[in-house]
Amino acid sequence: MRASIRPLIIPALALAGFLGLASPALAGPQIQHWVAPTGARVHFVESRALPLVDIQVSFAAGTALDPADKAGLASMTQALLDAGAGNLDEQTIADRKADLGAQVRGGADNDRASLALRSLSSPAELDAAVELVATVLARPTFPAEILERERARAIAGLREALTKPGSLAARQFNAALYASHPYGNNSSPESLAAISREDLADFHRRYYGANRAAVAIVGDIDRATAERIAVRLTEALPQTAAASPPPPPTPTRAQTFRIPHPSAQAHILVGQPGMAREDADYFALLVGNHVLGGGGFVSRLTREVREQRGFAYSIYSFLSPQQVAGPFQIGLQTRGSQADDALSVVRQTLDTFIAEGPTADELQAAKDNLINGFGLRLDSNAKLLDHVAMIGFYGLALDWLDTYPAHVEKVTVAAVRDAWQRRIRPDQLITVIAGGDGDRAPDAAATPSAAITDGAN
Repeated sequence: MRASIRPLIIPALALAGFLGLASPALAGPQIQHWVAPTGARVHFVESRALPLVDIQVSFAAGTALDPADKAGLASMTQALLDAGAGNLDEQTIADRKADLGAQVRGGADNDRASLALRSLSSPAELDAAVELVATVLARPTFPAEILERERARAIAGLREALTKPGSLAARQFNAALYASHPYGNNSSPESLAAISREDLADFHRRYYGANRAAVAIVGDIDRATAERIAVRLTEALPQTAAASPPPPPTPTRAQTFRIPHPSAQAHILVGQPGMAREDADYFALLVGNHVLGGGGFVSRLTREVREQRGFAYSIYSFLSPQQVAGPFQIGLQTRGSQADDALSVVRQTLDTFIAEGPTADELQAAKDNLINGFGLRLDSNAKLLDHVAMIGFYGLALDWLDTYPAHVEKVTVAAVRDAWQRRIRPDQLITVIAGGDGDRAPDAAATPSAAITDGAN
C-alpha cells in the first residue's frame, strides 16, 4: 500500500541460528503448512529473534484478470483497500495504523494481489492490527471521491511516464511478448478513466475469496496463534470461483520495434517469454542467466558490452518466473548513435552463450555466488516473508528453501547449454529500441512511422 515496510536486519548470530547456517547443509527455516477452516492456505514460520510478526495475504487477483478495456482495475482495487472499510474512513484507518505502530504495504502483479502487515507481537497490538487488516480485506468501501483522487493521480503519473523512453520501451516490450495474452495488459489513461466504483466492488467480490487466499506468517508467535490469525483474516471473505492459471503464452516471432524519442540515450530491451515458477528447467536457466547477465560486473554481457567496448554503463539480464512463462529480458541504455552496434554485440554474446553454454569456471563461480549469497536473501523477517508467501501462493514444496542450494550445485554445463538451446531462441526474440534520436544524425533518427516497426531481426 502507500506505507512501506523497511527491511529489519537480523543480527548475524541470530540469523545463523535461525537458518542453521553453521552447517554446510544450509538448512532453511521450518515452514509449517495447513488449510484453514475458511479454505485459505496457510504457511507459517515461527521466529523468536525479534518481537515482530510479518503477515502477507495474497489472492489470485492479479492484473492478468483485468478486462482489456479497464486495464489497471486489479491494481486500483488493491490500492484502495485501505481507503475506507466497514465504518472506518481513510483517515481513521491511517490513525489506527499509526497508533498501533503497524505498517501495511501491498501491490499487484500479473498473478496476485497482496496485502502485508508488520506488527509488534505483543497480544494487544497484534490483535488490534489483525482486526484492522481483516476489516480492510473483507469490507472495503471504495469511496467514490477517493477513487476520483487516486485515478487522477494514476492518470497523471502514467501520462508523465509516457513521455520517458524507458517507460515506452517497457510497455512495448510487454505488449509484444504477450500479445493477446492476459500478461500483456498495459493500462492507459482511457482504461483508467473507465474504471468505476462498481467495477472495484465487483472485482473484489469475485476474486478476493477465502478459497483464493494464501496466508504467509513469519514471527514471534506460536502455531495456535498463527491459526487464529489466519482464520480472523479470512473468515469474513466469501467463497468464490476457484482460481485457474492463465493459458501459456503463444511463442513470439522475432521482431524489432523502434520508438522515436528525442533523448540522447537509447533504451534497448531484448527477450521473449521465459519460464514459469514451477519449471523443469528452472535451475539450469537460473544459473545460466547468472553467467550471461545476472551476475553484475562478472557477467558476460557486462564484459562484452561495457568493459571491452564501452557501449553502456550497465547491462543486465533476468528471468522473472510467473504462473506461466514470465519474461526473459536483457536491458541496457546506450547513446543513440551506437545503439545498433551495441545491439549487435548483445545478440552475438547471447548467440555464443546459447551455442556453447558457460565455461566450467564460469559455471562454478555462478554456483558459488548463488549458494553463498542465498542466506542474504533471508536475513530479515520481511525477506523471509516474501519467500514464504511465494512458496505458499505458487504451491511449491515446503523444503524449497532447504533444497535450493543443492539444486543449484547439481547444475552442469551440459544442462545449462541444453536448457538455453531449447528455451531461448533467436527466432523468437523481441527487440525494442526507444529513443536515442537526440544522439543521431537527423537523417538517421527514427521517424513516427517506425514507432512500431519492421519485421524480423
